[in-house]
Amino acid sequence: MNDGKIKVLIADDHKLVRDGIKGYLESDPDILVVAEADNGDDAIDLLSHYEVDLLLLDINMPGLDGVVVAEQVKSKYPEVKVLALTMLNETQYVRQMLRAGAEGYLLKSCSQKELLKAIHTICEGETYFGQDVMKSVMEAMTPRTKLKAPRFYPVELTKREKEVLKLITREFTNQEIAEKLFISPRTVEVHKRNLIEKTGSKNIVGLVLYAVENGLDKD
Repeated sequence: MNDGKIKVLIADDHKLVRDGIKGYLESDPDILVVAEADNGDDAIDLLSHYEVDLLLLDINMPGLDGVVVAEQVKSKYPEVKVLALTMLNETQYVRQMLRAGAEGYLLKSCSQKELLKAIHTICEGETYFGQDVMKSVMEAMTPRTKLKAPRFYPVELTKREKEVLKLITREFTNQEIAEKLFISPRTVEVHKRNLIEKTGSKNIVGLVLYAVENGLDKD
């Protein structure tokens, strides 16, 4: 990232909330709030005018809701990370945001420390989900809660790709996968990229959803 700072766009329809979040983020010298939006349409428009690393996104907003915004952002600006920050803890919203490509999901009741940790974690290429939404995240990733018309359809994967995918669902790091399969971390990263492309996923969360929906997470 340019000059080492994480550039954030805050999208929330309540100014008081935006001001509070901005105050939290500005306490971190490595984070810069470059723009704010009070609705989904403006959030997408602002991305064409500012360099943004992470979109901090509410779900319930006027105009386009957070789910639609996340989908459009991932389509138009795939390099932008999306972190949902909302009051909604229902499984349906978590599932929708995961499938839209969000890298993280937090409740607005989270602490300043957790919010900053989530932003740094996501911008380092990982995913982050608050402890208070983990139950909903796990329910969103179980076959019994999947949509009637699955978005992820089976594709032909190699034996090695299936091995890597299974370890991803078990939260193995690149280094741990490499050691387990006797390959290099760089090779693991290549397999991950190929898996994302083959399955039509947007990120690692999408890969996990794909694995669960197609039974590839089990021995």
